[in-house]
Amino acid sequence: MTKISDHYTASSRTYGEQYKRENLFTLTDYPANYFRLQILVQRLAKLGLKSIYEVGVGEGTPLATMAEMGFRVAGCDITEAMVEKSRENFLKRGISPQLIQWGDVEDSTTLASQTQGVQFDSVIAAGILPHVKNDGLVLDNIGMLVRPGGRVFIEFRNKIFSMFTFNRYTAEFILDDLLRDVSLEVRTVVACDLKKRLAMDMPPVRSITKDGSPGYDAILSKFHNPFELLELFKRHGYVKPKIHWYHYHSAPPMLEKEIGDVYRKEAMELEHEGSWRGYFLCSAGLIEAVKV
Repeated sequence: MTKISDHYTASSRTYGEQYKRENLFTLTDYPANYFRLQILVQRLAKLGLKSIYEVGVGEGTPLATMAEMGFRVAGCDITEAMVEKSRENFLKRGISPQLIQWGDVEDSTTLASQTQGVQFDSVIAAGILPHVKNDGLVLDNIGMLVRPGGRVFIEFRNKIFSMFTFNRYTAEFILDDLLRDVSLEVRTVVACDLKKRLAMDMPPVRSITKDGSPGYDAILSKFHNPFELLELFKRHGYVKPKIHWYHYHSAPPMLEKEIGDVYRKEAMELEHEGSWRGYFLCSAGLIEAVKV
């Protein structure tokens, strides 16, 4: 398995393009992070929170935006190239680049040395949970950073979305999750039937990018069952967990090219829809929870 930092080092040059409103319809990939940032800003403002620590700052645009809004901020990233880009971003905006440090969310000592015992009103971890080995350890370490009664906002890739994709992810979810306690004999028959019904060659495996760097599927990149994830938060000292859905799909992803530009337009109109449909139409969500 390729190191996670190798993938994000390659993407550090252009990562910030997804946060620009003028790029919403021109980027090759759907600008999901633009809508994630909207959710975060709205929730932080509504709750009246004053300080933010971000685990996985990327190239720094979200945290810098929040600093310009008046929040006290700090953050870390495991990719040296992202730390460098984030510091450059902060410096251009007149914000201290020293607020950004290198850190590993699965190593509590690297986080503790940065915060120096100062807890924050909120902690954001976007694009982190898919790439860690120990989810519970990550929640415990994040808990060190946020004050009692503070909020965490943690992004995850939605495994249940696979029931809307009708591709190999659908087959994997049915066989490995829904039918995991069923006999091999039954699952073998189901697997054969699913191969006839689903687009098993979709989506293509992203093992390498156009410039030859490691693709997203070449690194640890997990999906999470939101029902199981909500229970995990409760077991690790968080209460009132709820999901804010984003990255909506107006049809199964394999139909995007056939549908054309209206696919993205209608997907964007669904953003902030906020109902139970997010469990099926969204490939990502933010869990907001209160630290006990």
